[in-house]
Amino acid sequence: MYRKFVAEGDKVVQEFLNLGWTCDLLCAQHPEKYSNAIPVDVIIMKQITHFSTPSPVLAVFDLPQPSDLRLESVTLVLDGIRDPGNLGTIIRLCDWFGLSQLICSTDTVDCFNSKTVQASMGSLARVACHYIEDLPKFLSSQHQPIFGADLKGKSLYSFSFPKEGIYVFGSESHGLTKAMKAIINTQITIPNFRKDRGPESLNVATASAIFLSELFRAR
Repeated sequence: MYRKFVAEGDKVVQEFLNLGWTCDLLCAQHPEKYSNAIPVDVIIMKQITHFSTPSPVLAVFDLPQPSDLRLESVTLVLDGIRDPGNLGTIIRLCDWFGLSQLICSTDTVDCFNSKTVQASMGSLARVACHYIEDLPKFLSSQHQPIFGADLKGKSLYSFSFPKEGIYVFGSESHGLTKAMKAIINTQITIPNFRKDRGPESLNVATASAIFLSELFRAR
């Protein structure tokens, strides 16, 4: 296994470079902007990009060594999030709100998926994603209350957030798994204010943003 990942785009690549991540290959249409860049034209970039529209720069970085997992006062957990764009956006949200850890179930999409890296806009360089094999068992062994985002939960707007807590989000289509629901202390929801035939659910990245905003406002 090569233990490499690809990052594309000026903003994304520059974030990893600025934080000292090891770069094995750097291809740029404007190589004067980067040291040790291989000059390529748009035709070559179209052949190596992961996207329909080629970016001006593409880099191959070494995957980081596994880091120690230490729960923060606020810890986000993802249970079966499959969409790479959603994961990338949630990583960016964690970065924005000052969280340096994100815990994921093993069936959550790889954080180094090219679309996830792109959607994180470089925040993946500052937020460590930890994939846990038996996530319910791991969380139940921690000494923090566990809260789950669920449509049948208590309203987010009348909930008193504790100083420390673990907040679990499931996929939009399937919600939280049964094993995860079994260990959750309290379920919380973002109430739907449209009473007649409103949307069935919120996008998980959108829901995470609302949760984090309300949680940090309360703090």
